[in-house]
Amino acid sequence: MHVYVAYKLGYNVKKYFVLFFLIVAVCTGQTKKDNIELPRIFSDNMVLQQKALVPFWGKALPGVMVKANSSWGDSAETVVKEDSTWRVILKTPEAGGPYNISLQIGDSLVAYKNVLSGEVWLCSGQSNMEMPLTGWPPSNFIDSSKKEIANANYNDIRLFTVERNVASLPQFNCKGSWSECNSETAASFSATAYFFGRKLYEELHVPIGLIHSSWGGTPIESWTSGKYLGTIDEYKNIEEELNNSSSELSRLHQWLNSFPIVDVSRKESDHRWEGLDFHDSFLAAPDFDDSKWHIMKLPAPWETGEVGTWDGVVWFRKKINIPADWIGKNLLLTLGPIDDMDITYINGKKVGGFEKLGFYDVDRVYDVPAELVTDTSISIAVRVLDTGGMGGIYGKPAKMKLFLKGTKQKVSLAGEWRFLPIAEYDKRKFYLFDPGKQDFYDRPHVAREVAPSTPANLYNAMIAPLIPYRIKGVIWYQGESNTTEPQLYKKLFPLMIKNWREEWHQGDFPFYYVQIAPYEYDGDRESQFLREAQFETLSVPKTGMAVTLDIGNPKNIHPSDKQDVGKRLALWALAKDYNIDVIYSGPLYKSMKRKGNKIILSFDHTDSGLVIKEINGDNNFIVAGKNKKFRKADVKIDGDKLIISSKKIRRPYAVRYAWGNAKEATLFNNAGLPSSSFRTDDWDK
Repeated sequence: MHVYVAYKLGYNVKKYFVLFFLIVAVCTGQTKKDNIELPRIFSDNMVLQQKALVPFWGKALPGVMVKANSSWGDSAETVVKEDSTWRVILKTPEAGGPYNISLQIGDSLVAYKNVLSGEVWLCSGQSNMEMPLTGWPPSNFIDSSKKEIANANYNDIRLFTVERNVASLPQFNCKGSWSECNSETAASFSATAYFFGRKLYEELHVPIGLIHSSWGGTPIESWTSGKYLGTIDEYKNIEEELNNSSSELSRLHQWLNSFPIVDVSRKESDHRWEGLDFHDSFLAAPDFDDSKWHIMKLPAPWETGEVGTWDGVVWFRKKINIPADWIGKNLLLTLGPIDDMDITYINGKKVGGFEKLGFYDVDRVYDVPAELVTDTSISIAVRVLDTGGMGGIYGKPAKMKLFLKGTKQKVSLAGEWRFLPIAEYDKRKFYLFDPGKQDFYDRPHVAREVAPSTPANLYNAMIAPLIPYRIKGVIWYQGESNTTEPQLYKKLFPLMIKNWREEWHQGDFPFYYVQIAPYEYDGDRESQFLREAQFETLSVPKTGMAVTLDIGNPKNIHPSDKQDVGKRLALWALAKDYNIDVIYSGPLYKSMKRKGNKIILSFDHTDSGLVIKEINGDNNFIVAGKNKKFRKADVKIDGDKLIISSKKIRRPYAVRYAWGNAKEATLFNNAGLPSSSFRTDDWDK
């Protein structure tokens, strides 16, 4: 809790504070009286990095005196600069607490209580880092979730979640607050971050602070500042575009405010999306004239078409003809997955829908009762609501069908659909367009939309406000959204690490990350090249990689085993940062040697031996000659080396291991940790 008082206080900083005050604001992070603004990352229950020089900063009237005092005895003072900013440094004690801290800013005082000194880690990435301990039912679960939540009572582990936000320019502040870890607070917190922090706590027995800042479905360029992105050719104009977007965004917001608003911010989160009306009866009607609507080929995310990076409500309509002998019979409608939510109508009548988050990857399968099938012409209308990231009816064309129920007779629904964006979503408000017009196409142009997928937007809103809060290091779980451009990721990932380290001014703090798990991606994505980019990032100093080839789920991009993910990240930290003797990595390919009809592979981190665990008789190794034709390989273990050969290849030239989207681990060390996928060649795809 922040407590502001309207007059100066007397206190003994070494032992305790004597507070006699008039409360004028609580938990706001700012007070108008002194033009004070403080970062929300400072609050009751926070953890400060132990035995470190910890900055406190904020804004106030220029020339005002700022004094910081702590109950462990350190203090500091400064004067607010002409630009209204100030910063002081406190030296923190060894792990322990609780402590109190006061900031005397002019005639106002801010007091923080229940503060601990310990180890602070920033936990960031996309959905696999964001996925909470409760999971995302009905299709995304955390192993033993109920048991883990019931036992998640650790007063010395503190949690801070940065609320989702986007910005075209770096922000001073974010939303969030520190809380003690218990069954209630842990349930909605990042599962990976929680298991990482718990492992550290169990081994170190010191307070642990976890700052969680993630957003599902987001690419790495969103988490990198415009200044750093501008150093590579692919984004050389990004800073100019982001700066120019300010005036464009102002015009956009002015335009949006001319429309009726549907505010869902006050509704309970579990029911926020239920019962909303976006001209449903009018736009779902079978006789509605949609002839002037634009056309989109489905299935496809609407980001790939003229809707672009946009969140809100889009109506899709299609008329099809069915065989005459289907009239008066029950049908079955299948649409594949829809991101995020839908309500689906046949001939103006609702036949199904999902009005809660968490069902974006669930196939829509709806019964169509016989009484709705009165003619050979069928009208289908689907209202799709997307709150962020990818949106629309996506998946495989084969999933979009209308069946005569109980038979294999079908009509394909893939192909051209009429569509109309009808409501734009921004900050828990919908701006409702006129259904008789195509208002969306009059929308003011914005070169760079303020969206979670826009370069730099998440860095600006969800990382910049945390800088320079003192941290021990970072854990990172991201990459799935960049699988279409793995070569670019080889530039972007080291660039982002450099960006964060240099902006924090803490030197090369530890940066440990998760290599993405096996998954059957649609289209021509080859995620093994993204994993290769992550593997190569180990060349960046003080980085480490937790491999998950053995704990993924090829059918689900959100594997349920987050316990081992968190533990494997923690092993890197325990070994490298806390000098605990543990095996922290699986085998990592080091070098190869060609010898006659064999290739000999050498590895780091073998833990005195290698283990092959075949999957359905397959060791997941392939080998090729110079002709680049790969064959299944024979593999023999020779201590900490592998001998690769094939009876079909006289002179083997290159080896690949677990080289595919959904290939799983077969190579381990004696500690049971898996090897990363790898290849010895540099051939094009």
